[in-house]
Amino acid sequence: MSLLEELATLGVDVEGGVKRLSGKQSLYERMMFKFLDMVKKSEVSPDFDSSSYNDVMEVAHALKGAAGNLSVTPLYEGYGQIVDLLRKGKPEEARKVLVDMLPVQEKIMDCIARHANA
Repeated sequence: MSLLEELATLGVDVEGGVKRLSGKQSLYERMMFKFLDMVKKSEVSPDFDSSSYNDVMEVAHALKGAAGNLSVTPLYEGYGQIVDLLRKGKPEEARKVLVDMLPVQEKIMDCIARHANA
């Protein structure tokens, strides 16, 4: 199964992401590999301190934007919820969304990594 086919099975709107990049599948794949690097460097841990979560909010906002640009819908929606909850001063609810989303993120990142190393 190709990277794009596998991503689609994981809830990624591949068609929308490719369309956003003028229909260039190879560019979309390269951008996915860059997204993988970004997620690795900007990991959000559920162990963040509830009293000072501005850094978490900034990283989550950046990941939300990147996921949205590439139509990685599950992560876009998850990070969007996290940012909204943190802005509303609800870090415990944001932590729950993050904990629920991390296995989905891991599956998507593992998929991208396997194809990056192929």
